[in-house]
Amino acid sequence: MTHTLETPGIHHVTAIAGDPNANHAFYTETLGLRLVKRSVNQDDVGVYHLFYADDAGNPGTSMTFFPYVGARSGRVGDGQASTVSFTIPAASVDYWVDRLADRGLDVETTERFGDAVVGFEDPDGLPLELVAREDAPAGDPPTGPVPDEHAIRGFFAVELSLSDPNATVELLEAMGYEETDGDEAGHRRRFEADGDRGFVVDVVTDPATPQGAPGAGTVHHVAYRVTDEEQEEWRTLLQEHGLRPSEVIDRKWFRSVYARTRGGVLFEFATAEPGYDVDEPRSSLGERLVLPDWLEDRREEIESGLPELETTPPAME
Repeated sequence: MTHTLETPGIHHVTAIAGDPNANHAFYTETLGLRLVKRSVNQDDVGVYHLFYADDAGNPGTSMTFFPYVGARSGRVGDGQASTVSFTIPAASVDYWVDRLADRGLDVETTERFGDAVVGFEDPDGLPLELVAREDAPAGDPPTGPVPDEHAIRGFFAVELSLSDPNATVELLEAMGYEETDGDEAGHRRRFEADGDRGFVVDVVTDPATPQGAPGAGTVHHVAYRVTDEEQEEWRTLLQEHGLRPSEVIDRKWFRSVYARTRGGVLFEFATAEPGYDVDEPRSSLGERLVLPDWLEDRREEIESGLPELETTPPAME
């Protein structure tokens, strides 16, 4: 059976964090993203699920977290999505270098495939990058501490660290990614989808990379954008690649299929609809704890088991 399925790129990336308040302060105050959804891990309701994104929570912009209070640190390494990159406008590099350095972060600036890259880590040690692009989309910047002209424009890429990348590369190509660049040694290969946000996957192979271990500061899974109509076709494609996809799971704001790739990275295939504003107006996204319908009758129990979360909106600067 021949498939012509294609994803335009990343839908969201979910990572594990420690202190939810430090996580919230960093992503809203330092990076200037908006908390667009405050919910719980549907598989572990004693833990928040926090979603940070552009003003509307558009697919391709949302970085989400399961923050476990007191979580041990993970180890970023082989078998993981090891770095998450966001797009910034080409003229914003100096702004971000100064902003991050002023907040005490160790900042490293490099160039990769012609783009200026600003590297740093979040409070839990998750490697992050800002990639400066002339073609950065206009986006939908949140009102907040970062001026619109410098605001993060959603995802640029994820980096996958894979000691044996072949099966994952074959899957990426079946998902519509094409290899467009690489370094001379072949340690980094770039794959691009036909989208404008989160359309890049870099596959990195380095024998010196340690085996990754889950924990705070590591990515839990990478989700790609798909349509409702194609979900069963995606399941078939994953099975054809020797994987064991989940059934379609209703996550309230999108519907998802999950599969662990041969390289060890958990992939999700998530729909754009119905979106984060299905259960609260865009004007007040993220201001209260929202639960999917099937957890609503446990609200009192769930709320009493969650830590306090200080979510005063960040001030304009």
